[in-house]
Amino acid sequence: MSARTVALDDEAYELLKRSKQKDETFSDAVKRLARPRRPLSDFAGRWADMDAAERETLATSYRSSRRADERREERIRRSWSG
Repeated sequence: MSARTVALDDEAYELLKRSKQKDETFSDAVKRLARPRRPLSDFAGRWADMDAAERETLATSYRSSRRADERREERIRRSWSG
């Protein structure tokens, strides 16, 4: 395996370091982060065969997560206003 030296400024290095997963090398992290993203259209219709109960379970989960996010945001805003 060959290697290359790449210069990163401190900010870029810290961003990469924070993005690196626990058991991942820096090379693995760069490959994961630089890999082309799939367009959203690739996922269109993926849930077309989902039955109504599964869709409702998913919708309930989304609503619950959204409410938790709203509560968290409100706590943060209150802490800022002191």
